[in-house]
Amino acid sequence: MMSSYQPQNLPPGGVPLELPYYGAPPIEAVKRFWKNYAVFHGRASRSEYWWWFLASAIVSGVINAAGATGNGNTSTSTALGGLWFLATVVPSLALAARRLHDANLSALFLLLALIPVLGWIALLVFVLLPANPRGQRFDRLVQAYPPNPPQPYPPQA
Repeated sequence: MMSSYQPQNLPPGGVPLELPYYGAPPIEAVKRFWKNYAVFHGRASRSEYWWWFLASAIVSGVINAAGATGNGNTSTSTALGGLWFLATVVPSLALAARRLHDANLSALFLLLALIPVLGWIALLVFVLLPANPRGQRFDRLVQAYPPNPPQPYPPQA
């Protein structure tokens, strides 16, 4: 059984945005999605990713249903759907990149989405993977302060 890392001394706001929030509740996951709007570094937990995926699917479904049951004018629904897509495409890609980082995978695997069907299935499998502690290499804090900093040159005689 893998133990999830949860900081013991949390700041007043909860888990810092730079760290994945394992077991994030739905509302907190959506808040973190918008606060990390275009942050492609760091990691995101499965709960953060899938709660946002569900919330986004519900909003998209409501927009599509409003256009289907409206007065026959689907241009309003299409415009709302387009605005929703434009507002969420960059943060959704950023969240997916952070989710891949949590599984210790490169965000370049997002390019699999360009391959119909097989690429989508592979990407689905990758975002379903559990957290891998080696994914900490994608955290800014770890990169800014490496565990073994380079040693200075020895004194010249």
